[in-house]
Amino acid sequence: MKHTRLGSSGLRVPRLALGCMSYGRPGAGLHSWTLDEDDAAPFFRQAVELGITFWDTANGYQDGTSEEFVGRAMRRFSRRDQIVLATKVFGTMHAGPGGSGLSRKAIVEQVDASLTRLGTDFVDVLYIHRFDPDVPVEETMEALHDVVKAGKALYLGASSMWAWQFAKLQHAASLNGWTRFVAMQDQYNLLKREEEREMLPMCADMGVSSVPYSPQGKGRLTRPRGQQTPRSASDSVAKAFDRDVDGPVIDAVERVAAARGVGMAQIALAWVLSKPVVAAPIVGATKPHHLADAVAALDVVLTAEEVASLEAPYATQDPFWY
Repeated sequence: MKHTRLGSSGLRVPRLALGCMSYGRPGAGLHSWTLDEDDAAPFFRQAVELGITFWDTANGYQDGTSEEFVGRAMRRFSRRDQIVLATKVFGTMHAGPGGSGLSRKAIVEQVDASLTRLGTDFVDVLYIHRFDPDVPVEETMEALHDVVKAGKALYLGASSMWAWQFAKLQHAASLNGWTRFVAMQDQYNLLKREEEREMLPMCADMGVSSVPYSPQGKGRLTRPRGQQTPRSASDSVAKAFDRDVDGPVIDAVERVAAARGVGMAQIALAWVLSKPVVAAPIVGATKPHHLADAVAALDVVLTAEEVASLEAPYATQDPFWY
């Protein structure tokens, strides 16, 4: 497994991260297609065997049961010191004043709850899942800094917001000597490239790594257009990837994959990996070949001509963060 530094920090992470939104008690949250603990276990084991030891979850995934699964899998298949563990805070966990958002109360309460579910004293990377317009950025950033100083998180990241909001948070941290973000978890793939306008250049300038989710476009870039899976046919978020103008992009991935004799999933992921600001795309796995295909993509080096052919059909759109 290849490794890289996360932003300007000293933390080295694998070039692939395991996305754990697919693991959690079915029916506990937004998704009906998640895997229960027994079905999820082989993917955690396979990830360890392949060197994918950067695991990404969130307090809001399946009402916290994803964190519970991740914590137990970490102890079952590896050791705490071998896993780069990331979780997130922001989503609604209960109706009380500390149950959601980025107030000091919510951050302190929800970080402690996440650590309990994960069964660990600290996470390596703590992300804010969204920007909270109802809380002063100074309150959020000082509370996050205090979490770091307490040893409950080692590094900070953010996810899915406007570039000006991210800049405002970083500026508050810099101005007050608080801990800055070293990672931005944004949606980035051949079908969703709006982050190239402002967010990704700003991250490169700030020494912040992109850790993109949905690098294969919710699976749309892994098979010829029109083909469906049970998830893609029922998931309202995945259906948002079904724009007619995206068809030529999917066709381009299919052509490059056929010319190379590899799967479309490898080409789509290799394109994301080719971007210098990207540290570790987040790959979800619900079938045995998913992680093996992702690892194989690390060895696919696209030519300038192939990159141009993949990018040429893109049609601009509004940012889409889900």
